[in-house]
Amino acid sequence: MFRKRYYYLLTIQFLGFRYHGWQKQPDVLTLERMVSRTLQYVLGHNNFKLLAAGRTDAKVSAHMQYVELFLDNEPLQIEEFFPLFNRNLPQDIRALEIQEVDESFNIIEAPTEKEYIYLFAYGAKTHPFAAPLMYTVFEDLDLDTMKQAAQLFEGTHDFKNYSYKPTPETKTIVTITQSEIVENELYQANFFPEKSYLYRIRGKGFKRHQIRLMMGALFDVGEGKFTLSDIEKSLQEDVTMKLERIVPASGLLLQEVKL
Repeated sequence: MFRKRYYYLLTIQFLGFRYHGWQKQPDVLTLERMVSRTLQYVLGHNNFKLLAAGRTDAKVSAHMQYVELFLDNEPLQIEEFFPLFNRNLPQDIRALEIQEVDESFNIIEAPTEKEYIYLFAYGAKTHPFAAPLMYTVFEDLDLDTMKQAAQLFEGTHDFKNYSYKPTPETKTIVTITQSEIVENELYQANFFPEKSYLYRIRGKGFKRHQIRLMMGALFDVGEGKFTLSDIEKSLQEDVTMKLERIVPASGLLLQEVKL
Protein backbone atom coordinates (compact mmCIF):
# COMPACT_ATOMS: atom_id res chain seq x y z
CA MET A 1 0.00 0.00 0.00
CA PHE A 2 1.34 3.44 -0.95
CA ARG A 3 2.19 5.56 2.09
CA LYS A 4 1.86 9.33 1.93
CA ARG A 5 3.99 11.24 4.44
CA TYR A 6 3.38 14.75 5.72
CA TYR A 7 5.89 17.00 7.51
CA TYR A 8 5.27 19.63 10.20
CA LEU A 9 7.49 21.88 12.27
CA LEU A 10 6.43 22.42 15.88
CA THR A 11 7.80 25.20 18.07
CA ILE A 12 7.57 24.29 21.75
CA GLN A 13 8.78 25.49 25.14
CA PHE A 14 9.10 23.54 28.35
CA LEU A 15 10.28 23.45 31.94
CA GLY A 16 12.67 20.52 32.00
CA PHE A 17 13.08 20.06 35.76
CA ARG A 18 11.05 16.83 36.08
CA TYR A 19 12.20 15.27 32.80
CA HIS A 20 15.18 13.09 31.92
CA GLY A 21 15.93 15.13 28.81
CA TRP A 22 14.28 15.04 25.40
CA GLN A 23 15.06 11.59 24.03
CA LYS A 24 12.69 8.74 24.81
CA GLN A 25 14.26 6.22 27.21
CA PRO A 26 12.86 3.12 28.90
CA ASP A 27 11.42 3.49 32.40
CA VAL A 28 12.01 7.25 32.79
CA LEU A 29 9.93 10.33 32.03
CA THR A 30 11.21 12.27 29.04
CA LEU A 31 9.86 15.15 26.98
CA GLU A 32 9.69 13.07 23.81
CA ARG A 33 7.65 10.43 25.64
CA MET A 34 5.11 13.00 26.90
CA VAL A 35 4.79 14.77 23.54
CA SER A 36 4.38 11.40 21.80
CA ARG A 37 1.70 10.30 24.27
CA THR A 38 -0.20 13.53 23.71
CA LEU A 39 0.02 13.17 19.94
CA GLN A 40 -1.16 9.58 20.07
CA TYR A 41 -4.15 10.61 22.19
CA VAL A 42 -5.11 13.58 20.00
CA LEU A 43 -4.53 11.80 16.66
CA GLY A 44 -5.96 8.47 17.77
CA HIS A 45 -3.04 6.53 16.28
CA ASN A 46 0.75 6.28 16.41
CA ASN A 47 1.60 6.53 12.72
CA PHE A 48 4.10 9.31 13.32
CA LYS A 49 7.59 10.02 14.56
CA LEU A 50 9.29 13.00 16.16
CA LEU A 51 12.75 14.50 15.74
CA ALA A 52 14.03 17.49 17.72
CA ALA A 53 16.56 20.09 16.60
CA GLY A 54 18.77 18.91 19.47
CA ARG A 55 18.67 16.67 22.52
CA THR A 56 18.51 18.53 25.79
CA ASP A 57 19.91 16.92 28.93
CA ALA A 58 17.87 16.00 32.00
CA LYS A 59 16.44 19.07 33.81
CA VAL A 60 17.37 21.49 30.99
CA SER A 61 14.52 23.83 30.02
CA ALA A 62 13.74 25.56 26.73
CA HIS A 63 12.16 28.90 25.94
CA MET A 64 12.17 27.76 22.31
CA GLN A 65 12.80 24.41 20.68
CA TYR A 66 11.91 23.03 17.25
CA VAL A 67 10.50 19.55 16.77
CA GLU A 68 9.67 17.98 13.42
CA LEU A 69 6.57 15.79 13.17
CA PHE A 70 6.52 13.12 10.46
CA LEU A 71 2.93 11.99 9.90
CA ASP A 72 1.83 9.09 7.71
CA ASN A 73 -1.29 8.72 5.58
CA GLU A 74 -3.52 11.59 6.77
CA PRO A 75 -2.64 15.32 6.86
CA LEU A 76 -3.41 17.45 9.90
CA GLN A 77 -6.35 19.79 10.08
CA ILE A 78 -4.14 22.34 11.78
CA GLU A 79 -6.84 24.72 13.01
CA GLU A 80 -8.56 21.86 14.84
CA PHE A 81 -5.46 19.93 15.86
CA PHE A 82 -3.27 22.66 17.37
CA PRO A 83 -5.51 23.93 20.23
CA LEU A 84 -6.48 20.36 21.12
CA PHE A 85 -2.85 19.27 21.14
CA ASN A 86 -1.84 22.21 23.34
CA ARG A 87 -4.70 21.65 25.79
CA ASN A 88 -3.66 18.04 26.34
CA LEU A 89 0.06 18.65 26.79
CA PRO A 90 1.27 18.68 30.43
CA GLN A 91 1.30 22.08 32.15
CA ASP A 92 5.09 22.29 31.84
CA ILE A 93 5.09 21.90 28.04
CA ARG A 94 3.52 24.42 25.65
CA ALA A 95 3.27 24.44 21.87
CA LEU A 96 3.79 27.90 20.37
CA GLU A 97 3.35 27.30 16.66
CA ILE A 98 2.98 24.67 13.96
CA GLN A 99 3.69 24.96 10.25
CA GLU A 100 3.84 22.52 7.39
CA VAL A 101 7.22 21.91 5.75
CA ASP A 102 8.26 19.68 2.86
CA GLU A 103 10.36 16.54 2.74
CA SER A 104 13.53 18.51 1.89
CA PHE A 105 13.51 20.16 5.33
CA ASN A 106 16.20 18.72 7.62
CA ILE A 107 15.60 19.48 11.31
CA ILE A 108 19.16 18.46 12.24
CA GLU A 109 20.92 20.61 9.63
CA ALA A 110 18.45 23.53 9.63
CA PRO A 111 19.61 25.37 12.79
CA THR A 112 22.17 28.06 11.98
CA GLU A 113 22.67 29.19 15.56
CA LYS A 114 21.56 28.24 19.06
CA GLU A 115 21.53 30.45 22.12
CA TYR A 116 21.72 29.00 25.61
CA ILE A 117 21.68 30.85 28.89
CA TYR A 118 22.68 29.73 32.36
CA LEU A 119 20.96 31.49 35.27
CA PHE A 120 22.82 31.85 38.55
CA ALA A 121 23.06 33.80 41.78
CA TYR A 122 25.63 33.82 44.55
CA GLY A 123 26.23 34.68 48.18
CA ALA A 124 23.09 33.33 49.85
CA LYS A 125 20.70 30.44 49.40
CA THR A 126 17.78 31.32 47.13
CA HIS A 127 14.10 30.50 47.52
CA PRO A 128 13.43 26.80 46.77
CA PHE A 129 10.95 27.83 44.07
CA ALA A 130 13.93 29.16 42.04
CA ALA A 131 15.64 25.75 41.95
CA PRO A 132 14.14 24.55 38.62
CA LEU A 133 15.67 27.52 36.79
CA MET A 134 18.60 28.89 38.74
CA TYR A 135 21.79 27.64 40.38
CA THR A 136 23.21 29.29 43.49
CA VAL A 137 26.88 29.50 44.44
CA PHE A 138 27.37 30.24 48.14
CA GLU A 139 30.88 31.67 47.78
CA ASP A 140 31.43 35.27 46.70
CA LEU A 141 32.33 35.55 43.03
CA ASP A 142 34.70 37.90 41.22
CA LEU A 143 32.23 38.78 38.46
CA ASP A 144 34.55 41.17 36.64
CA THR A 145 37.15 38.45 36.11
CA MET A 146 34.43 35.96 35.17
CA LYS A 147 33.22 38.37 32.48
CA GLN A 148 36.74 38.60 31.07
CA ALA A 149 37.04 34.81 31.13
CA ALA A 150 33.72 34.39 29.31
CA GLN A 151 34.96 36.58 26.45
CA LEU A 152 37.96 34.29 25.97
CA PHE A 153 35.60 31.54 24.76
CA GLU A 154 34.50 33.61 21.77
CA GLY A 155 35.90 32.59 18.39
CA THR A 156 36.98 29.21 17.01
CA HIS A 157 38.77 27.00 19.53
CA ASP A 158 39.40 23.37 20.39
CA PHE A 159 36.87 22.52 23.12
CA LYS A 160 38.06 18.97 23.73
CA ASN A 161 38.61 19.81 27.40
CA TYR A 162 34.98 20.90 27.59
CA SER A 163 33.62 17.81 25.82
CA TYR A 164 32.28 15.09 28.11
CA LYS A 165 33.97 11.76 27.35
CA PRO A 166 34.93 12.60 23.75
CA THR A 167 35.82 9.78 21.37
CA PRO A 168 38.55 9.98 18.71
CA GLU A 169 35.74 10.76 16.22
CA THR A 170 34.33 13.67 18.24
CA LYS A 171 34.79 16.97 16.40
CA THR A 172 35.85 19.36 19.14
CA ILE A 173 36.66 22.45 17.07
CA VAL A 174 33.72 24.75 17.80
CA THR A 175 32.99 28.38 16.93
CA ILE A 176 31.39 30.50 19.65
CA THR A 177 29.83 33.71 18.30
CA GLN A 178 28.90 35.20 21.68
CA SER A 179 29.96 34.46 25.24
CA GLU A 180 29.09 36.92 27.99
CA ILE A 181 28.00 37.25 31.61
CA VAL A 182 25.44 39.96 32.34
CA GLU A 183 22.92 40.83 35.03
CA ASN A 184 19.74 38.83 34.58
CA GLU A 185 16.97 41.09 33.31
CA LEU A 186 15.49 38.38 31.10
CA TYR A 187 13.62 36.23 33.61
CA GLN A 188 12.10 37.69 36.74
CA ALA A 189 10.01 36.28 39.59
CA ASN A 190 9.22 37.51 43.09
CA PHE A 191 11.00 34.45 44.52
CA PHE A 192 14.21 35.14 42.59
CA PRO A 193 16.98 36.89 44.55
CA GLU A 194 17.21 40.66 44.24
CA LYS A 195 20.20 40.23 41.93
CA SER A 196 20.87 37.33 39.62
CA TYR A 197 23.02 36.81 36.55
CA LEU A 198 23.09 34.90 33.33
CA TYR A 199 25.75 33.44 31.10
CA ARG A 200 24.78 33.78 27.43
CA ILE A 201 26.45 31.65 24.78
CA ARG A 202 25.73 31.39 21.06
CA GLY A 203 27.00 28.96 18.43
CA LYS A 204 25.84 26.54 15.77
CA GLY A 205 26.07 23.55 18.09
CA PHE A 206 27.60 22.30 21.32
CA LYS A 207 29.02 19.04 22.63
CA ARG A 208 27.53 17.01 25.45
CA HIS A 209 27.84 18.90 28.77
CA GLN A 210 30.02 21.52 27.02
CA ILE A 211 28.21 24.57 28.37
CA ARG A 212 27.93 23.08 31.86
CA LEU A 213 31.70 22.42 31.90
CA MET A 214 32.38 25.94 30.62
CA MET A 215 30.14 27.41 33.31
CA GLY A 216 31.96 25.30 35.91
CA ALA A 217 35.28 26.74 34.74
CA LEU A 218 33.85 30.26 34.94
CA PHE A 219 32.74 29.64 38.52
CA ASP A 220 36.27 28.38 39.29
CA VAL A 221 37.59 31.66 37.90
CA GLY A 222 35.12 33.61 40.02
CA GLU A 223 36.23 31.71 43.15
CA GLY A 224 39.93 32.21 42.41
CA LYS A 225 40.63 28.54 41.68
CA PHE A 226 41.25 29.19 37.97
CA THR A 227 42.98 32.07 36.18
CA LEU A 228 42.42 33.75 32.83
CA SER A 229 45.61 32.05 31.67
CA ASP A 230 44.12 28.69 32.64
CA ILE A 231 41.10 29.41 30.42
CA GLU A 232 43.35 30.36 27.50
CA LYS A 233 45.44 27.23 28.03
CA SER A 234 42.36 24.99 28.18
CA LEU A 235 41.44 26.03 24.62
CA GLN A 236 44.77 25.07 23.06
CA GLU A 237 44.79 21.99 20.84
CA ASP A 238 47.90 20.48 22.40
CA VAL A 239 46.79 20.90 26.03
CA THR A 240 44.76 18.30 27.91
CA MET A 241 43.15 19.40 31.15
CA LYS A 242 40.83 17.37 33.36
CA LEU A 243 37.88 19.64 34.11
CA GLU A 244 35.59 18.00 36.63
CA ARG A 245 33.19 20.79 37.62
CA ILE A 246 29.96 20.17 35.70
CA VAL A 247 27.35 22.56 37.03
CA PRO A 248 23.76 21.35 37.59
CA ALA A 249 21.61 21.21 34.47
CA SER A 250 18.64 22.97 36.05
CA GLY A 251 20.22 26.40 35.48
CA LEU A 252 20.60 25.76 31.75
CA LEU A 253 17.99 26.99 29.30
CA LEU A 254 17.79 26.77 25.50
CA GLN A 255 16.76 30.33 24.76
CA GLU A 256 16.57 30.46 20.97
CA VAL A 257 17.15 28.38 17.84
CA LYS A 258 17.66 30.22 14.54
CA LEU A 259 16.82 28.46 11.27
